[in-house]
Amino acid sequence: MLRLLIISDFTEAFPSKLLKGIVQYSRRKEQWGICRMPPAYKRRIGIPGVVDWAMSWGADAVIGQFEETDEVDLFTRNGIVAVAQDFKKRFTTIPNITADYIGTGRMAARFYLERGFRNFGFFGFRNVCWSDERFEGFRREVTAAGFGNALYSYNLQDIDHLWYYESDRLAEWLRMIPKPIAVMACDDNQGNNLVEACHSAGVRIPDELSVMGVDNDELLCSLGSTPLSSIQVDIEEGGYRTASLIERRVLNPDAPLEDVVLRPVKIVSRLSTASFATNDIQIRKAVQFIHRNDTKKISVNDVMGEVALSRRLLERRFKSVTRQTIYQYITDLRLKRFSELLLDTDEPLIEIAISLGETDTKSISRRFKQLYGCSPGEWREKNKKNSIQ
Repeated sequence: MLRLLIISDFTEAFPSKLLKGIVQYSRRKEQWGICRMPPAYKRRIGIPGVVDWAMSWGADAVIGQFEETDEVDLFTRNGIVAVAQDFKKRFTTIPNITADYIGTGRMAARFYLERGFRNFGFFGFRNVCWSDERFEGFRREVTAAGFGNALYSYNLQDIDHLWYYESDRLAEWLRMIPKPIAVMACDDNQGNNLVEACHSAGVRIPDELSVMGVDNDELLCSLGSTPLSSIQVDIEEGGYRTASLIERRVLNPDAPLEDVVLRPVKIVSRLSTASFATNDIQIRKAVQFIHRNDTKKISVNDVMGEVALSRRLLERRFKSVTRQTIYQYITDLRLKRFSELLLDTDEPLIEIAISLGETDTKSISRRFKQLYGCSPGEWREKNKKNSIQ
């Protein structure tokens, strides 16, 4: 039985999702022995102490949030396979669990550009590879679209102060930046901090500031005064590939170094991005009403009840901003929600449809196929095959 030590902060969703993928891989043959160690304990006893502990426990491998100054080669010299979970910098002597951070930043920028934004912001940490590179991808896409001079970054915080931010300085930045503005936070923790900072500073989300995070930590995304949109990353599938990498390196410690690269999968939209860059208050109200009710079967008449416009004027102004009719917008949003539930749950198709207020499963299946090019069942099978095997 392979024994694995994981040194990570399990108060966050990332290591839990990673561990879930590792467990799924290990169950293909036999359940691995897995022990979790908090980073604070590693800092207290140091890497030599962790190595001694791992050897006494009989660890074959370790995954950890390692500092640049950590003597990670001690693991290798003592016959323990070590893998670094990206924390500040990547390592060159051991494999890393890293990600396409550039691509993640580009995905966020494209989302905002499609919604007509012309002012952009980034809220992250300084001197941290995953924050720096997400900013770089975001910057590249915004610059390529011609808005590089309208990009405002706040990268003043040190990751060692993860749970603290200087509220006065951040409030000053929020007052200074032009609005409406689309902001990418480097992760969900910073996204949640930004939501609360906006709430304290009187900045309206999403009317004045649209914000999304990364990792889709559902607890963090629901904690704030406004539910946070987030980019979902294939963390669980990455855990599966990490376990495969560890098994190979245990069998062949001299195998060439290779990293596990996580990929951004999709944007999970919540109320924090339920806005377009428009000064039309009535259209903003309409869009936010639709997003707040994306699990209910609402109609154009329901939307009309939220705004002070005639149907003809509402339809014309709505399409001018969103490039879709109200009916198309509602339908596409609900079908997107339906597609997410197909992958996030194992419920039968009919049960998922009913949870969205759709009693006619033939109708939603027909509309789904028109938009996605395949039936809901085919979508689920194809996309789950592309996840963990």
